[in-house]
Amino acid sequence: MGETIQLKAADGFSFSAYVAGPANATKGVVVVQEIFGVNHHIKDMADRFAALGYAVVAPAVFDRAQRDVELGYTQGDIDKGRDIRMKLSDPDVMKDIEASAAHLAGKKLGIVGYCFGGTVAWWGATRTTKFSAASCWYGGGIPGTKNESAHCPVQMHFGEKDASIPMSDVDAVRAAQPKVEVYVYEGAQHGFGCDERGSYSKPDYELAQKRTVDFFAKQLG
Repeated sequence: MGETIQLKAADGFSFSAYVAGPANATKGVVVVQEIFGVNHHIKDMADRFAALGYAVVAPAVFDRAQRDVELGYTQGDIDKGRDIRMKLSDPDVMKDIEASAAHLAGKKLGIVGYCFGGTVAWWGATRTTKFSAASCWYGGGIPGTKNESAHCPVQMHFGEKDASIPMSDVDAVRAAQPKVEVYVYEGAQHGFGCDERGSYSKPDYELAQKRTVDFFAKQLG
């Protein structure tokens, strides 16, 4: 189990972050939240990477709009999470991602994100040079920023039946980013990797997680 600490971004803003894993690890992972905050699911995912020997940071990127956000997965939670996300500026989010990477300075770093965080993980590859690998799970903002240039190897995971990311968008991402590993999970919906959602698909989660873990092992050593 990890703990919650305070980190400071380059602009002086202090935000909370869940950290886990061995401090003396040679490699690290930044885990980026969905629109539901650094909730039980995100801490659980951080713990899973920590158990593999990674030093892990999961920044509370919603702190700039509202602190201590830990939502569930009801429609009301979805609406609230979307409202909070709309109050954030993308450059501010990236400042907090960079500060999280700085906390893991000296380690070879990967970034993984889910939902909103899947998009941020893509930006971690394109808008910073801090990461050596990025794994992006069902990031709805990726198609709109598909033409950005990645500074590291990238892997993406999409559900075939994701109501918010049509396959035409996934095809457009593939066309724009031929070097990116793009995986589509047949029949899977948005959020298929979260075991606290009705859309959870255990076999698809396990395959996507194995691909992510193997990818990080290859790229981070």
